[in-house]
Amino acid sequence: MSNMAVVEGVLERITYANEESGYTVARVDTGRGAGDLLTVVGSLLGAQPGESLRMEGRWGSHPQYGRQFTVENYSTLLPATVQGIRRYLGSGLIKGIGPRMAERIVDHFGIDTLDVIEQEPERLIEVPGLGPKRTRMIGAAWEEQKAIKEVMVFLQGVGVSTSIAVRIYKKYGDASVSVVKNQPYRLAADVWGIGFLTADRIAQAVGIPHDSPERVKAGLQYALSQSTDQGHCFLPEDRLIADGVKLLQVDTGLVIDCLAELAGQDEGVVRESVPAPDGGPPLTAVYLVPFHRAELSLVGQVRRLLGAPEDRMAAFGDVDWDKALGWLAGRTGATLAPEQRDAVRLALTSKVAVLTGGPGCGKSFTVRSIVELARAKKAKVVLAAPTGRAAKRLAELTGAEASTVHRLLELKPGGDAAYDRDRPLDADLVVVDEASMLDLLLANKLVKAVAPGAHLLLVGDVDQLPSVGAGEVLRDLLADGGPVPAVRLTRIFRQAQQSGVVTNAHRINTGLPPLTDGLPDFFLFPEEDTEAAGLLAVDVAARRIPARFGLDPRRDVQVLAPMHRGPAGAGNLNGLLQQAVTPARPGLPEKRFGGRVFRVGDKVTQIRNNYEKGANGVFNGTVGVVTALSVDDQRLTVRTDEDEEVAYEFDELDELAHAYAVTIHRSQGSEYPAVVIPVTTGAWMMLQRNLLYTAVTRAKKLVVLVGSRKALAQAVRTVSAGRRYTAVAPRLSGRIPVGNIT
Repeated sequence: MSNMAVVEGVLERITYANEESGYTVARVDTGRGAGDLLTVVGSLLGAQPGESLRMEGRWGSHPQYGRQFTVENYSTLLPATVQGIRRYLGSGLIKGIGPRMAERIVDHFGIDTLDVIEQEPERLIEVPGLGPKRTRMIGAAWEEQKAIKEVMVFLQGVGVSTSIAVRIYKKYGDASVSVVKNQPYRLAADVWGIGFLTADRIAQAVGIPHDSPERVKAGLQYALSQSTDQGHCFLPEDRLIADGVKLLQVDTGLVIDCLAELAGQDEGVVRESVPAPDGGPPLTAVYLVPFHRAELSLVGQVRRLLGAPEDRMAAFGDVDWDKALGWLAGRTGATLAPEQRDAVRLALTSKVAVLTGGPGCGKSFTVRSIVELARAKKAKVVLAAPTGRAAKRLAELTGAEASTVHRLLELKPGGDAAYDRDRPLDADLVVVDEASMLDLLLANKLVKAVAPGAHLLLVGDVDQLPSVGAGEVLRDLLADGGPVPAVRLTRIFRQAQQSGVVTNAHRINTGLPPLTDGLPDFFLFPEEDTEAAGLLAVDVAARRIPARFGLDPRRDVQVLAPMHRGPAGAGNLNGLLQQAVTPARPGLPEKRFGGRVFRVGDKVTQIRNNYEKGANGVFNGTVGVVTALSVDDQRLTVRTDEDEEVAYEFDELDELAHAYAVTIHRSQGSEYPAVVIPVTTGAWMMLQRNLLYTAVTRAKKLVVLVGSRKALAQAVRTVSAGRRYTAVAPRLSGRIPVGNIT
């Protein structure tokens, strides 16, 4: 290897960038002319096309790409020529200046342009078409850019990727460097996208010892929060200790001591003895504080509603049911089956009730009947569902307004709701559909907001996958020995028996393989090879279904994959479907971010809860379409499935993922005219009955399975044994005495 060399040049374009490691491949114009560009590899975190760079590194060569320069570190130089300045400003680096505006500014100030922006930005107003507002914006953006650069240089030294560095800066501003140096583990709690592992890497780089108690406590809290992402409300203590030792690579004794210390802190963790799920000896559960509070609160509120002395729907206490149901049949033109009648009575006479059942069993019609009768008695009915799509469907079904639970409670930044125990919803009956999606934290917020004496009806299919967030609330409320009354609809109605989708959903649920021959609405395209199955799924969704059934591939067809990774996973299929449905076109603006490209017309989904966006936050799983994209303003606009226009700055694009294909977990609560499901042996670990059942029940008209019969048989056979750690059911049935918290 030769010694260190220095190269100066203008960054033309970035051909590859790994967000995580910061490894970049770029083309640099070193001024040799004739369009001769140099390939540069290494860490170029934070460098933007159009910038002049001074790079230190070593020369080498690559068998395929020829001579290249490996960068070890770099600094940015302000460009010295007029055309350099024009390129630099026009690159989208400074918000408010696009290529055309850059040209005007440089035409006016020439070689002094950057000095003017730096020293006397108020002079920008001399440029034709630049008003005072835009001038101020450019000045502020320049200042911020400089400050971010300083933080970037420091963070680069400790190995942090650009997008994360920008986020750290947004969170802490000028205090960024000091937080990173002195309290790096705060990053894992405060900054979305930084987990413990990234914070740990930074902590190591700034010299925090491997066995520091701060590190161990942060690691234990991380292990617990990871488990809540997997759906658990707590972890058994011995499992948490084992996970901690493995994650942190420190002595068990140190982990035990630090856990004891955490349990003694106000905002640390809570330890409590709970009955074992399998009936064995009790176990010590360790909770993060918010989840423990939510369990106690949810159970307390359900009991409070059940035991409320007043009844806001007392009129139904002495109703002549035959007469009432006769009147109802006259209105709806259909009579209720016996189990549906039970459900109607239950909802109107019980303070808290659950209605569950599979597709085609008349859940929807039962809900409509309950709402009609309640309204006939002038009761105030409020309808909600966890997702925008499910709320829309509930509104269509009942002819009344329905909203998402988040919007109903008017969640505020930080996650506090406008409606709670002190200010309950003004409703006599609250109906929540798709209740299998309610996680512990949201269910707790919802139940808190129901007024004493009002009725709460939760409607959902308990055989589907449990919520994306922690807990399995619907299943816990239905548990044997609990105080909440429930009706389970089991009879499939005659018109639904003609549907292959409904018939097969019930077959899968009882452990029988779906019928895939001779049905007009349920198909299997056999393909043993995982990669080929992925390509076939794309062809079916983008070309064959639209051609044969006249469905719109973007609006009506949804690909649902068991996993995110792999050749037939949602990640890979998204790229292929985007190429098929929304390809690049000349003149169509697009934005590269990480490994993704965003274009107008893209189907996208939000992948984290963000309380700051939109009217009441935009939540994990919200789906929408990109309606506008401006390179000058560095933002794109998404119209969500709640018909809200939401803006995303380009540096927030890691909150969006494409949604041409989504994982089955993410599809809960949504219905689509047609679904395409790759079922491959590559997803062996994930193939379980409730996963396949959830996927099939998302379809209104058409299901196409693509893949291996063997994998399909495996999915139908495998009943998920992975119950979640939650103590809601034993608390509800009174099996946990109050006061055994250590």
